[in-house]
Amino acid sequence: MLPGRFSRRLDRIQSAVDALELPPAVYKTCPFQPRELVETGLRQWLRCCGAALLDEQIIGMPSFAVDEAWHGLILCTARYAAFCQASYGQFLHHHPQGGELPGNAKRAGSMRQQLHRTAVAWSFVARPGEECVLWDLDVRVSVPEPWSVGRRPPVPDDSTPR
Repeated sequence: MLPGRFSRRLDRIQSAVDALELPPAVYKTCPFQPRELVETGLRQWLRCCGAALLDEQIIGMPSFAVDEAWHGLILCTARYAAFCQASYGQFLHHHPQGGELPGNAKRAGSMRQQLHRTAVAWSFVARPGEECVLWDLDVRVSVPEPWSVGRRPPVPDDSTPR
């Protein structure tokens, strides 16, 4: 059972993600179909980000298609900023690998560790019986060079801190 304050914050994040309107502009650079599946992945990602922010973690993106949709949402700057404030209480920054602020690369750890933290975040935000589509979405929507890691997230290596 999650502590009440943490649980209430996750509920607020879930509600804001559910209410988020995703206009066609979000998908300008994300042509993958079915769009509904990509949207499901984007919403799952945004929920994972909320859990990660509560614990000040940097998580990894397991899907190229979802990353493209997220970029499209970020470019809808007013909508994205309002969503971030409503859901997270702060702006959710994008941390592409190699683009971290000085000193954050070590904290971010390896991509394998970031993806493991994504799986941990998912364990906090998944609804009962909900399938996580993030891990194999790229294969399912025919991304030419998928980032997908299969149906299960990778386990972390032990070489760097989590």
